[in-house]
Amino acid sequence: MPLYRVKIRVKEVRGFCPLYKPGDEIVLNGYYIDTKKSAPVCMHAFLALSSLLSAFSHGASARDLGIGEKDDVGYLQCPDPGPPHTKGGTVLFELIREGVIK
Repeated sequence: MPLYRVKIRVKEVRGFCPLYKPGDEIVLNGYYIDTKKSAPVCMHAFLALSSLLSAFSHGASARDLGIGEKDDVGYLQCPDPGPPHTKGGTVLFELIREGVIK
């Protein structure tokens, strides 16, 4: 089963996020995060992404997963609802599958 490199790009921040701004990226190389090429990782967001991100990085289509209109681009978000429920905000992540890891 092939493993893919996936860029997790911050597409949008609704409300306030103390960590991310649009354009920030996290690079997933198969099983690990490339910390030298990545923004810090928020555990709340990453846990919300992890189940579908794992399937996506192993080759499942974003269309089949129900997270995008194209096979190699999907969208997920962190679970913080933002105001008026919390002081935080929701971050929308764009997942871009780039290629097979050799």
